[in-house]
Amino acid sequence: MPTWDEILHEIGSTINVLDQTRRKYVKELSTYTGRNTIIYYSAFLQKPQLSKKGVDFSINDNDKMGFMTVVNKLDRSKGLDLILHTPGGSVAATESIVSYLKMIFGDDIRAIVPQMAMSAGTMIACSCKSVVMGKQSSLGPIDPQFGIVSAHAIKEEFERIINEVKTDPSKIIVWREILQKYNPTLIGECEKAIKWSKEMVRGWLESNMLKHDKVKANKVVDFLSSHEDTYTHDRHLDFNTLSGLGLIIEKLEEDQVLQDKVLSVHHSTIISMSQTQATKIIENNMGKAYIQSV
Repeated sequence: MPTWDEILHEIGSTINVLDQTRRKYVKELSTYTGRNTIIYYSAFLQKPQLSKKGVDFSINDNDKMGFMTVVNKLDRSKGLDLILHTPGGSVAATESIVSYLKMIFGDDIRAIVPQMAMSAGTMIACSCKSVVMGKQSSLGPIDPQFGIVSAHAIKEEFERIINEVKTDPSKIIVWREILQKYNPTLIGECEKAIKWSKEMVRGWLESNMLKHDKVKANKVVDFLSSHEDTYTHDRHLDFNTLSGLGLIIEKLEEDQVLQDKVLSVHHSTIISMSQTQATKIIENNMGKAYIQSV
């Protein structure tokens, strides 16, 4: 059965110089490491205005087909280096993608973050055996969101309302309009989403990166999921902060050749997204790609 990219080629797809350059650098990185390489890139920084027009830059269920396309025919014994650049997205889609990749490569998956892997991107990184980060790289909190609002923030606000009204019932007049924005089941959904994301990441950490070290796994999850500790969902966490929590972080600068090859992949992919209509690129070291465009 032909894959998505094979069918696309069959109906007349042509390879341009941007694709050729990007694929050259992805292949060079894979040759240097001796491992399979897959890039997962979103153009959320290059085309933010398209979000208002309904373009989805986040991790979603459509990405599963992309990973199915690029995993096909890879040598599973070589493990996987997964290069991530994403704002995050659906927890359900993230769980499904991680489960799929683990069925193919087991625990031999390493995350590489040249710039940013936020929210659900951080969750994917935590499912891997280690994370490669440079001085410029960032992961972020894993607190789930409802639209653009943190589930933790909604829960905290609701608890504040309860406490203030208990102390002074007249304050219900002030809070009434805010309470009207809540659906009857919203608080329960927030609590479930928080619990789900924490249990998922804790399980991945305990089975791979922090194998059998529940103390470290709990410390990582408690910090990454704490709205009180991280303050905002957009918080950028560097490798010093993350390694201090107990995550296994490989510093990109310690291998100059690896750094050059990773940044060549990153820069060529960012240029591809800046100069084309591509909104998301999932691609492997064999040149197989799943590209979403506007």
